[in-house]
Amino acid sequence: MLHFERMSGEALAGCLPELARLRLAVFREWPYLYDGDSAYEERYLRTYVSAPDSVVVLARDGRAIVGASTAIPLADETTEVQAPFLAAGYAVGEIFYFGESVLLPAYRGQGAGVAFFEHREAHARSRGDCRHSCFCAVERPPDHPARPEDYVPLDPFWQRRGYRIQPRLRTHFRWREIGETSESPKPMTFWMKTLR
Repeated sequence: MLHFERMSGEALAGCLPELARLRLAVFREWPYLYDGDSAYEERYLRTYVSAPDSVVVLARDGRAIVGASTAIPLADETTEVQAPFLAAGYAVGEIFYFGESVLLPAYRGQGAGVAFFEHREAHARSRGDCRHSCFCAVERPPDHPARPEDYVPLDPFWQRRGYRIQPRLRTHFRWREIGETSESPKPMTFWMKTLR
């Protein structure tokens, strides 16, 4: 039975190695195909330790962390994340960015995805100035050779949670994927929901 816990600030520091391993394992899968390293992951996750209003929702089986979901004010995110919103005239101080959700395969289909969104949205709403939540997803062509035949896109799940794709809000993230010798830019499209 999964249980969920919200953590912020320095309380997260001791979890970073475990969270880094989890991200590396899950993001190797389609559609990210991420070929990363733990040192970079721990540096990246430090953002959530240092940003005062960020939150990480942990999914635990007993004491083991089997999933995690992150959220941070858009104002504390990188230029690549903020730029499309600034260009479109949004106030970044009114938006919460949901970074990623990762869950080990054995625990999928047990409600963790819904719980991750509910916890992050509750955290975002607890800040009186937050009007929207958003996240982004990688764009992959439907005929990509690495796409599993049984892959089920998450679009319908996100739509049931109230999120809508925003085709004009796009950016690129760089990472090395399996089979690449160096990082390359990957197109990302944002989804948004009005919280209040």
